[in-house]
Amino acid sequence: MQPAVTYHLKHVDKHTGARLGEIVTPHGTFPTPMFMPVGTQASVKTLSPEELDTMGAGIILANTYHLWLRPGEDLIEEAGGLHQFMNWHKGLLTDSGGFQVFSLADMRNITEEGVHFKNHLNGANMFLSPEKAIAIENALGPDIMMSFDECPPFFLKATITWPKAWPARAAGPSAAWRRTSIPTTRRCLALSKRRFKDLRQQSARDLVSLDFPGYSIGGLSVGESKEEMNHVLDFTTPLLPADKPRYLMGVGSPDALIDGVIRGIDMFDCVLPTRIARNGTTMTSHGRVVIKNAKYARDFTPLDPDCDCYTCRNYTRAYIRHLIHTDEAFGIRLTSYHNLYFLLHLMQQVRDAIAHDDLAAFREDFFERYGYNRADAKSF
Repeated sequence: MQPAVTYHLKHVDKHTGARLGEIVTPHGTFPTPMFMPVGTQASVKTLSPEELDTMGAGIILANTYHLWLRPGEDLIEEAGGLHQFMNWHKGLLTDSGGFQVFSLADMRNITEEGVHFKNHLNGANMFLSPEKAIAIENALGPDIMMSFDECPPFFLKATITWPKAWPARAAGPSAAWRRTSIPTTRRCLALSKRRFKDLRQQSARDLVSLDFPGYSIGGLSVGESKEEMNHVLDFTTPLLPADKPRYLMGVGSPDALIDGVIRGIDMFDCVLPTRIARNGTTMTSHGRVVIKNAKYARDFTPLDPDCDCYTCRNYTRAYIRHLIHTDEAFGIRLTSYHNLYFLLHLMQQVRDAIAHDDLAAFREDFFERYGYNRADAKSF
């Protein structure tokens, strides 16, 4: 059976090995490397699907766990699926709900069959298994579904995959769950960090043998250093097939995106750009700007003079600071728009650099302008 999602490698940067490609989905084709805005509740906070389309988003992510609770997968299926429900007609990926196994650690119990949750909204008992997660995702109807996984703390994480040719082979994620998440975690708990590399490598080899149309790397950006994350990518990514896309989950700082691309990653997602925007923190061509700071009160220049987004073309730092200080929703819209545009435009620049075998020079120039150094690699 032909997979519903296919990857085409277009060019490899001859100096860094970074990949330029495209992913074909039932709802269109998008170029890679690509950053995915996160629409947890079937909405990227404060922004419309039309705005995301205009700024160049080729695919967005929605959260299976949260949509299962509200409004429920049955209602979304009745509406015609998630694309129709939220009026987004390009690529759509749903995670599995597995991250909530990590983030709601004090409200769940893991068994061989799946995870028993306490509903974080009302405390009701709930159960999510690999089969249940895939059933929910099938009802949501995304282009790419993630198989159910567990996200233990750093050094206790296995590589996971998305399932093949949805909605077929629903048993696949169950097998992957039993082979990677629970057994691997139990082994990790009994072993030292020296075995961490061995466990990740074995997990990657096991999952590659299942021949999924794409592979993701999870359990990173959960507290480890930038160097530790890059080290994991250095030995993990080469084990994944060159003709399949690679997705690094939960990573969205500019430096991590560029360094991930250099290590062969094709897709990223993170709530970072919209989360920090709500606190008045923005990404600019010359580093981070905390717009709520007093020094911007009479700054009548654009948020980023080198940016041509809607925010920077129309509004000043002083005005945006005023909006943030007075808790005006429009201020959060402006900073959120800018941050997402910034990352999507950055990925376009990265793709252009790969096409010209120039990503190493682009990285050096960007890091210098952005103010990164190796002692402070995690600027956000």
